[in-house]
Amino acid sequence: MSAPRLLVDAGNTRVKWVLVTENRWSDEGAADYADLSALAQKAPASVKCAIASVAGSARNTQLSRLLLDRDITPEWLKSEAQFLDLKNLYSTPSQLGVDRWMSMIAARRRHSGDTLVVSLGTAMTIDAMSAEGEFLGGMIIPGYRLMERCLQEGTAQVGSDNGSWQAFPKNTADAVQSGIVAAMCGAIQMQYSRLAEKCRCIPLILLTGGDAEMLMPYLDLPVEQVPYLVLEGIDQVTRESWAG
Repeated sequence: MSAPRLLVDAGNTRVKWVLVTENRWSDEGAADYADLSALAQKAPASVKCAIASVAGSARNTQLSRLLLDRDITPEWLKSEAQFLDLKNLYSTPSQLGVDRWMSMIAARRRHSGDTLVVSLGTAMTIDAMSAEGEFLGGMIIPGYRLMERCLQEGTAQVGSDNGSWQAFPKNTADAVQSGIVAAMCGAIQMQYSRLAEKCRCIPLILLTGGDAEMLMPYLDLPVEQVPYLVLEGIDQVTRESWAG
Protein backbone atom coordinates (compact mmCIF):
# COMPACT_ATOMS: atom_id res chain seq x y z
CA MET A 1 0.00 0.00 0.00
CA SER A 2 1.50 3.33 -1.07
CA ALA A 3 1.39 6.33 1.26
CA PRO A 4 -0.89 9.27 0.36
CA ARG A 5 0.76 12.17 -1.46
CA LEU A 6 -0.25 15.83 -1.43
CA LEU A 7 0.76 17.52 -4.68
CA VAL A 8 0.80 21.32 -4.91
CA ASP A 9 1.16 23.61 -7.94
CA ALA A 10 1.95 27.09 -6.61
CA GLY A 11 1.53 29.58 -9.44
CA ASN A 12 1.92 33.34 -9.55
CA THR A 13 -1.66 34.09 -8.53
CA ARG A 14 -3.28 30.80 -7.46
CA VAL A 15 -2.48 27.50 -5.76
CA LYS A 16 -3.81 24.17 -7.06
CA TRP A 17 -3.53 20.86 -5.28
CA VAL A 18 -4.60 17.23 -5.30
CA LEU A 19 -4.41 14.40 -2.79
CA VAL A 20 -3.26 11.09 -4.30
CA THR A 21 -4.18 7.88 -2.46
CA GLU A 22 -3.27 4.50 -3.96
CA ASN A 23 -2.42 6.42 -7.16
CA ARG A 24 -5.98 7.77 -7.38
CA TRP A 25 -6.67 11.50 -7.37
CA SER A 26 -9.12 13.00 -4.91
CA ASP A 27 -9.84 16.31 -3.18
CA GLU A 28 -8.63 18.50 -6.04
CA GLY A 29 -8.77 22.15 -5.15
CA ALA A 30 -7.64 25.66 -6.03
CA ALA A 31 -7.48 28.94 -4.15
CA ASP A 32 -6.01 32.41 -4.17
CA TYR A 33 -3.13 33.12 -1.80
CA ALA A 34 -5.42 35.40 0.21
CA ASP A 35 -7.32 32.38 1.55
CA LEU A 36 -5.64 28.96 1.64
CA SER A 37 -7.87 27.57 4.38
CA ALA A 38 -9.27 24.93 2.02
CA LEU A 39 -5.77 23.54 1.45
CA ALA A 40 -5.13 23.41 5.19
CA GLN A 41 -8.41 21.56 5.72
CA LYS A 42 -7.74 18.99 2.99
CA ALA A 43 -4.11 18.25 3.94
CA PRO A 44 -3.85 15.15 6.18
CA ALA A 45 -1.42 15.62 9.05
CA SER A 46 2.15 14.46 8.28
CA VAL A 47 1.29 13.54 4.67
CA LYS A 48 4.13 13.42 2.14
CA CYS A 49 3.98 16.58 0.07
CA ALA A 50 5.68 17.92 -3.07
CA ILE A 51 5.42 21.49 -4.33
CA ALA A 52 6.27 22.96 -7.72
CA SER A 53 6.38 26.71 -7.11
CA VAL A 54 7.05 29.79 -9.21
CA ALA A 55 5.41 32.03 -6.62
CA GLY A 56 8.44 33.66 -5.01
CA SER A 57 9.92 33.52 -1.53
CA ALA A 58 7.14 35.34 0.36
CA ARG A 59 4.39 33.04 -0.87
CA ASN A 60 6.62 29.98 -0.47
CA THR A 61 7.06 30.98 3.17
CA GLN A 62 3.29 31.35 3.48
CA LEU A 63 2.81 27.82 2.15
CA SER A 64 5.54 26.39 4.37
CA ARG A 65 3.99 27.87 7.51
CA LEU A 66 0.52 26.65 6.60
CA LEU A 67 1.78 23.10 6.01
CA LEU A 68 3.99 23.14 9.10
CA ASP A 69 0.84 23.63 11.18
CA ARG A 70 -0.23 20.23 9.80
CA ASP A 71 3.18 18.71 10.59
CA ILE A 72 4.01 18.60 6.86
CA THR A 73 7.49 19.32 5.53
CA PRO A 74 7.18 19.61 1.74
CA GLU A 75 9.74 18.71 -0.89
CA TRP A 76 10.30 21.68 -3.20
CA LEU A 77 10.76 20.32 -6.70
CA LYS A 78 13.29 21.75 -9.15
CA SER A 79 13.98 21.46 -12.85
CA GLU A 80 16.67 18.94 -13.73
CA ALA A 81 18.75 18.04 -16.77
CA GLN A 82 16.79 14.84 -17.39
CA PHE A 83 13.78 12.86 -16.19
CA LEU A 84 13.49 9.34 -17.55
CA ASP A 85 13.78 9.78 -21.34
CA LEU A 86 13.03 13.54 -21.33
CA LYS A 87 16.10 15.77 -21.71
CA ASN A 88 16.15 19.41 -20.68
CA LEU A 89 18.19 21.37 -23.24
CA TYR A 90 17.86 24.71 -21.41
CA SER A 91 21.29 26.38 -21.26
CA THR A 92 21.12 26.10 -17.45
CA PRO A 93 18.52 23.37 -16.77
CA SER A 94 17.90 24.40 -13.15
CA GLN A 95 16.79 27.88 -14.31
CA LEU A 96 13.85 26.52 -16.29
CA GLY A 97 10.62 27.27 -14.45
CA VAL A 98 9.67 24.16 -12.52
CA ASP A 99 6.04 24.50 -13.66
CA ARG A 100 7.18 24.29 -17.28
CA TRP A 101 9.35 21.24 -16.50
CA MET A 102 6.50 19.44 -14.72
CA SER A 103 4.18 20.22 -17.63
CA MET A 104 6.61 18.73 -20.13
CA ILE A 105 7.08 15.61 -18.01
CA ALA A 106 3.31 15.14 -18.03
CA ALA A 107 3.08 15.94 -21.73
CA ARG A 108 5.75 13.36 -22.53
CA ARG A 109 3.73 10.71 -20.76
CA ARG A 110 0.57 11.69 -22.61
CA HIS A 111 2.07 12.00 -26.08
CA SER A 112 5.31 10.52 -27.39
CA GLY A 113 5.35 12.57 -30.58
CA ASP A 114 6.41 16.15 -31.27
CA THR A 115 4.47 18.39 -28.91
CA LEU A 116 3.87 22.05 -28.20
CA VAL A 117 3.06 22.59 -24.51
CA VAL A 118 1.16 25.86 -24.00
CA SER A 119 0.38 27.12 -20.50
CA LEU A 120 -2.02 30.04 -20.20
CA GLY A 121 -1.76 31.64 -16.77
CA THR A 122 -0.42 34.97 -15.53
CA ALA A 123 2.22 34.46 -18.19
CA MET A 124 1.85 32.37 -21.33
CA THR A 125 4.59 29.84 -22.01
CA ILE A 126 5.02 27.97 -25.29
CA ASP A 127 7.44 25.05 -25.05
CA ALA A 128 8.50 22.66 -27.82
CA MET A 129 9.31 19.01 -27.21
CA SER A 130 10.56 16.58 -29.84
CA ALA A 131 9.50 12.98 -30.40
CA GLU A 132 13.03 12.03 -29.34
CA GLY A 133 12.29 13.40 -25.87
CA GLU A 134 14.18 16.68 -26.03
CA PHE A 135 12.88 19.97 -24.67
CA LEU A 136 13.93 22.20 -27.56
CA GLY A 137 13.19 25.56 -25.97
CA GLY A 138 10.29 27.87 -25.40
CA MET A 139 8.87 31.37 -25.06
CA ILE A 140 7.46 33.39 -22.18
CA ILE A 141 4.83 35.97 -23.10
CA PRO A 142 2.47 38.12 -21.00
CA GLY A 143 -0.81 36.33 -20.36
CA TYR A 144 -4.25 37.70 -21.14
CA ARG A 145 -4.69 39.77 -17.98
CA LEU A 146 -1.15 41.15 -18.09
CA MET A 147 -1.67 42.31 -21.68
CA GLU A 148 -5.00 43.86 -20.75
CA ARG A 149 -3.50 45.62 -17.72
CA CYS A 150 -0.60 46.99 -19.75
CA LEU A 151 -3.01 48.54 -22.23
CA GLN A 152 -5.19 50.00 -19.49
CA GLU A 153 -2.26 51.45 -17.53
CA GLY A 154 -0.13 52.53 -20.47
CA THR A 155 -2.76 54.29 -22.57
CA ALA A 156 -5.19 57.10 -21.80
CA GLN A 157 -8.32 55.92 -23.59
CA VAL A 158 -8.41 52.16 -23.08
CA GLY A 159 -10.82 51.33 -20.26
CA SER A 160 -11.66 48.13 -18.45
CA ASP A 161 -14.97 47.39 -20.20
CA ASN A 162 -15.31 43.75 -21.20
CA GLY A 163 -15.21 43.32 -24.94
CA SER A 164 -15.79 40.33 -27.18
CA TRP A 165 -13.94 38.76 -30.07
CA GLN A 166 -14.67 40.35 -33.45
CA ALA A 167 -12.85 39.80 -36.72
CA PHE A 168 -13.09 43.55 -37.37
CA PRO A 169 -13.74 45.29 -34.03
CA LYS A 170 -15.74 48.52 -34.13
CA ASN A 171 -15.32 49.66 -30.52
CA THR A 172 -12.39 49.92 -28.13
CA ALA A 173 -13.43 47.14 -25.74
CA ASP A 174 -13.81 44.65 -28.59
CA ALA A 175 -10.56 45.88 -30.13
CA VAL A 176 -8.66 45.13 -26.91
CA GLN A 177 -10.21 41.67 -26.47
CA SER A 178 -9.71 40.74 -30.11
CA GLY A 179 -6.16 42.09 -30.22
CA ILE A 180 -5.06 40.12 -27.16
CA VAL A 181 -6.60 36.90 -28.45
CA ALA A 182 -4.99 37.45 -31.84
CA ALA A 183 -1.58 38.09 -30.24
CA MET A 184 -1.78 34.93 -28.14
CA CYS A 185 -2.99 32.76 -31.01
CA GLY A 186 -0.40 34.28 -33.34
CA ALA A 187 2.45 33.37 -30.98
CA ILE A 188 1.17 29.80 -30.72
CA GLN A 189 0.72 29.54 -34.48
CA MET A 190 4.27 30.82 -35.09
CA GLN A 191 5.88 28.28 -32.75
CA TYR A 192 3.64 25.52 -34.07
CA SER A 193 4.76 26.25 -37.64
CA ARG A 194 8.41 26.31 -36.58
CA LEU A 195 8.11 22.97 -34.79
CA ALA A 196 6.23 21.42 -37.71
CA GLU A 197 8.95 22.58 -40.10
CA LYS A 198 11.73 21.32 -37.84
CA CYS A 199 10.26 17.88 -37.22
CA ARG A 200 8.53 17.56 -40.62
CA CYS A 201 5.36 16.34 -38.96
CA ILE A 202 2.05 17.49 -37.51
CA PRO A 203 2.70 18.28 -33.83
CA LEU A 204 0.09 18.13 -31.10
CA ILE A 205 -0.65 21.14 -28.90
CA LEU A 206 -1.40 20.48 -25.23
CA LEU A 207 -3.17 23.49 -23.74
CA THR A 208 -3.31 24.06 -19.99
CA GLY A 209 -3.80 26.87 -17.49
CA GLY A 210 -6.61 29.15 -16.39
CA ASP A 211 -7.21 30.78 -19.80
CA ALA A 212 -7.00 27.57 -21.84
CA GLU A 213 -10.76 27.17 -22.16
CA MET A 214 -11.13 30.78 -23.27
CA LEU A 215 -8.49 30.55 -26.01
CA MET A 216 -9.12 27.04 -27.31
CA PRO A 217 -12.02 27.91 -29.68
CA TYR A 218 -9.76 30.34 -31.57
CA LEU A 219 -7.04 27.77 -32.36
CA ASP A 220 -7.58 26.01 -35.67
CA LEU A 221 -4.82 23.49 -34.93
CA PRO A 222 -4.52 19.95 -33.47
CA VAL A 223 -5.05 20.77 -29.79
CA GLU A 224 -6.08 19.05 -26.57
CA GLN A 225 -6.96 20.81 -23.32
CA VAL A 226 -5.44 19.32 -20.15
CA PRO A 227 -6.58 21.12 -16.96
CA TYR A 228 -3.95 19.89 -14.49
CA LEU A 229 -0.79 19.31 -16.50
CA VAL A 230 1.60 20.59 -13.80
CA LEU A 231 -0.02 18.39 -11.15
CA GLU A 232 0.20 15.42 -13.51
CA GLY A 233 3.93 16.05 -13.83
CA ILE A 234 4.37 16.29 -10.05
CA ASP A 235 2.43 13.03 -9.73
CA GLN A 236 4.77 11.27 -12.15
CA VAL A 237 7.94 12.65 -10.53
CA THR A 238 6.89 11.66 -7.02
CA ARG A 239 5.80 8.20 -8.13
CA GLU A 240 9.34 7.66 -9.41
CA SER A 241 11.32 9.38 -6.68
CA TRP A 242 9.23 8.17 -3.74
CA ALA A 243 8.75 4.60 -4.96
CA GLY A 244 9.27 2.08 -2.20
